Amino acid sequence: MEPRQRALAQAFESHFNAKPSFLVRAPGRVNLIGEHTDYNEGYVLPMAIDRAVRIALRPRLDRRMIVHSLEYNQTVEFQLDDLQKNKGWAEYVKGAAWAMQQAGWTLSGWDGVMTGDIPRGAGLSSSSAVTVAAILAFAAASDREPDPVRAALLGHQAEDGWVGVHGGIMDQMVSLLARAGHALFLDCRTLEYQHIPLPEGMVVAVLDTSTRRGLVDSAYNERRRQCDAAAKALGVRALRDVDEAGFRSRADRLDEATRRRARHVITENGRVLQAVEAMRGGDAAALGLLLDASHASLRDDFEVSSAALNAVVEIARRQPGCHGARLTGAGFAGCAVALVERERGPEFTAAVAKEYEQAAGMKPAISLTEAAAGAGIARLTG
Repeated sequence: MEPRQRALAQAFESHFNAKPSFLVRAPGRVNLIGEHTDYNEGYVLPMAIDRAVRIALRPRLDRRMIVHSLEYNQTVEFQLDDLQKNKGWAEYVKGAAWAMQQAGWTLSGWDGVMTGDIPRGAGLSSSSAVTVAAILAFAAASDREPDPVRAALLGHQAEDGWVGVHGGIMDQMVSLLARAGHALFLDCRTLEYQHIPLPEGMVVAVLDTSTRRGLVDSAYNERRRQCDAAAKALGVRALRDVDEAGFRSRADRLDEATRRRARHVITENGRVLQAVEAMRGGDAAALGLLLDASHASLRDDFEVSSAALNAVVEIARRQPGCHGARLTGAGFAGCAVALVERERGPEFTAAVAKEYEQAAGMKPAISLTEAAAGAGIARLTG
């Protein structure tokens, strides 16, 4: 048992005066490229990171839930037969229960202690990691092995229908299906996926600007409405169904703002396909240029960047060994991602941290990550 697992198991014993039966883990993610394409039924290329949400749990014989969060130092109790909406981190656990019961699962309650080291609100999918971890915890407590794709769909339903975050399917899919050393090339319409290896000698730098934003009832949902309006005006089911030539011939049907939103999504889908080919060929330079182009499109056409994100991206690009950088996640605040030569990683981290603090007046949190494995359940013995 690794140190983090041991510490979590000990926290469970301290809180419940008993040993846990299971440990579940669900990683966060960075999206290498393919931003705001998932809910437009397009292509994405995320990877899991080495930060995760973890739950130690013990099944109960009734349908009562007791979950304690170490980060919030808060215990929440509820009944699976009487789910009531509220606010806060526990809504993602309730949402998982609601979605699974809607799908016909007969759930058992459990006692659990939850912890996580994914920065909240940074665009690294901390919320979806909670949802996925909760789904795996319910599956473990109910003695069932969930299919990863079906579990991802349940996670998406939980966040959309219970929490009210109208995102796409990417976050749940990569958390469940990621493979170490690889990104997940995902078709968000068909849910077909492939594991694509990262270029040799490269690591991914996560550049946390130390700025934060909300998600529910925010500009994220406004962008989604604009994309839906663009698809309707262009006469297609989703912007996935428009290529760049078709868009140019019909762009005059859209007002200026909607036209720019659509242009980002359509060109971003093309960049994802090009990125997959670059990675298959081990071409880090070509992949980096696509990251740069993605950031420009997110900044200028989709308008979801910020002064802090632009600053950290520009600083990262200046460093030796950096092949490209872009904001990652919904935008407006949070994190950027950079493709960096592994041997240059330490000096890159130090230089970006120093220059960003001088430029923005805030300390960034910069980490180098390899592509991590997806979520899992560990049964404990003894």
